[in-house]
Amino acid sequence: MRRIVVGGVHRCEVCRLPHRWCVCAARETVAVPLAVDVMMHRRERFRPSSSGLVVSRVVDDSRLWVWEREGQWKADALRRPGREVWVLHPHGEPMPSAPSPESVQVVLVDGVWSEAAVIAREALGWGRVVSLPMAGESRYWLRAQQEGGRFSTAEATIHLLRFFGFDAAGEALRRQFELHVYANLRARGLKERAEEFLRGSPAADAFPGLLSRLNVRRPLAARAPDRCVDSDAPGATLPPASSP
Repeated sequence: MRRIVVGGVHRCEVCRLPHRWCVCAARETVAVPLAVDVMMHRRERFRPSSSGLVVSRVVDDSRLWVWEREGQWKADALRRPGREVWVLHPHGEPMPSAPSPESVQVVLVDGVWSEAAVIAREALGWGRVVSLPMAGESRYWLRAQQEGGRFSTAEATIHLLRFFGFDAAGEALRRQFELHVYANLRARGLKERAEEFLRGSPAADAFPGLLSRLNVRRPLAARAPDRCVDSDAPGATLPPASSP
């Protein structure tokens, strides 16, 4: 298995978690006719908490774009032939009624809120700006700013799939997202918080074998030399991403 090193910790190249908490054994994928693109801030690529990476792992044929600077991306570079580009944004117009998923390409902006806001200033000019009707509390327990009706990229995608009638795909992504949150909480040493999160989560019933293995006590491994790998580091291994 290939690995990356972030902050002195060896991590899985796919899920970004320390190998002790890797969840790839439970990976699910879904195929839908809707085109999904994630425009991710460059700093988000190596954050284990990134829910945009969950979307790119689970939704087949989704594309991951990396935003590094203003003016880097233009609408024509992103547009898929025969599809109308929708940019998902909280202040967009209501979702159109009865759209055909085969004719739609949805762009989701991904990063912490300050980073996403920078990308959104450009993204709002890439296509039709729409908003999803989302209510309730976010289950993204990994970032403090998930308050006041704010939701993660993965949660927005779950609602998007449901809106188009892809309920089974939405539930599969929900299971993967909740497993992702649980494993990240455990990797941070927040066992009680993680167990609280798991109560009532669909991941508890979906992945009993993996959860049991994750809870097996293991001897402490020696820490790797403190070295940080990011998207600008020579020789860094990056997740697949589209390029201009």
